[in-house]
Amino acid sequence: MLIKTLLYTGVRVAELVRIRIADVDLDACRIRITQGKGGKDRIVPFPAEFKETLALHMEAQRRAGAVFLFESSWKKPYSERGVRKMLTRYTQAAGITASISPHKLRHFLFTWLKTQGIDDALIQPYSGHATRQSLETYSRLARDPEQR
Repeated sequence: MLIKTLLYTGVRVAELVRIRIADVDLDACRIRITQGKGGKDRIVPFPAEFKETLALHMEAQRRAGAVFLFESSWKKPYSERGVRKMLTRYTQAAGITASISPHKLRHFLFTWLKTQGIDDALIQPYSGHATRQSLETYSRLARDPEQR
């Protein structure tokens, strides 16, 4: 669930570990990111197809008394380092030899959005980048798959 959330939203790992259950709006398919990079707040959409899975996870978290979307069994949010370790374990278990970081999942999402023809004006607020120029990397990757 945690990895799907990274992949479907493109949030930074530091933002992911601070998402509270109350920050998720299932009806609108979006998550409020509070104090993201640069201290900025933003709204991040997620695909409607992810809504039911996320709702089931949220319900399980609520029943366990969680405040955060992703918490350890000790009722504390996961650390950034813990999320990175989890991703490493999952990639190794899947037999993936390439290094995959949470930030690579973020790059993958934005590059994929560019290949789908989504305009930078729509991607920029979603990504949390200060300017559209900072999205140029994704345009380059979308044009030249060899760089991925």
